[in-house]
Amino acid sequence: MEFIDDKIEVYALAHSQAESEVLKKLNRETHANVMMPRMLSGHMQGNLLSMMSKMIQPKQILEVGTYTGYSGICLAQGLLEGGKLHTIDINEELEQMVRSFFNEAGLTDKINYYIGNALTIIPTIKENFDLVFIDADKKNYSAYYDLVFEKVNSGGYLIADNVLWSGKVLDAAERMDSDTKAIDAFNKKIHNDNRVEHMLLPIRDGLMIVRKK
Repeated sequence: MEFIDDKIEVYALAHSQAESEVLKKLNRETHANVMMPRMLSGHMQGNLLSMMSKMIQPKQILEVGTYTGYSGICLAQGLLEGGKLHTIDINEELEQMVRSFFNEAGLTDKINYYIGNALTIIPTIKENFDLVFIDADKKNYSAYYDLVFEKVNSGGYLIADNVLWSGKVLDAAERMDSDTKAIDAFNKKIHNDNRVEHMLLPIRDGLMIVRKK
C-alpha cells in the first residue's frame, strides 16, 4: 500500500504540519480498537486533504466513506464560514466513536453525518458540491462518480482514494479480483472523460484528483 521509501516518508512527515492532538488520538484509537485500521487516511494523506480543502475553500463537501472520521476532520478544516461537510458511511457500529471525535474537533455544527447506503442517500442531499472525496466500497466507485457528477460545481474537485489498490492495478486482467477490476475500470473511466481534467497522484494507495471543467 505504501509507494514511498520509508525513510523519505519519515523525513517528509518530520518536515510537514504535525497531527493535531485530536487526530493523533483518533489515529491511536482506530489502530487499537477498529478492524482494518489501514483504511484510515493517516497523517500524510490527511495533511494533503486538509491543504487541498483550504486551497479550494469549499462551501459544500461530500465524503463517501466516513470510516472513523479522520479524513472528514481534515477536509472540514477548509470549509468556508457557514459551509458543511456531508459524510456518509454504511457502518452504524462506528457512529458513536465518529460523533465523539467530530465533537472533540469542534466540528459537530459543520458536519452532517449520514448512516446508510450512499447510493440512496446522495440523491436526497439537495446541495451542489465544491469538493467530493470518495473512499468507500471499490465496486461502486464508478456508480458514485456518475451519481454525484451533476452535483459538482464547474471548477469543483473530486478526489478518489485507493486508485492504485496496493499495486494490483498493474496485474494482468485475468489475475485481477473484482475490486481491482472495478478500480481499474474507474481509472480508465476518468481518463476517458473529456468533461474533466485529472491526475493520478501516487501517494499512499493512490489518489485520483479530478477537476470538473
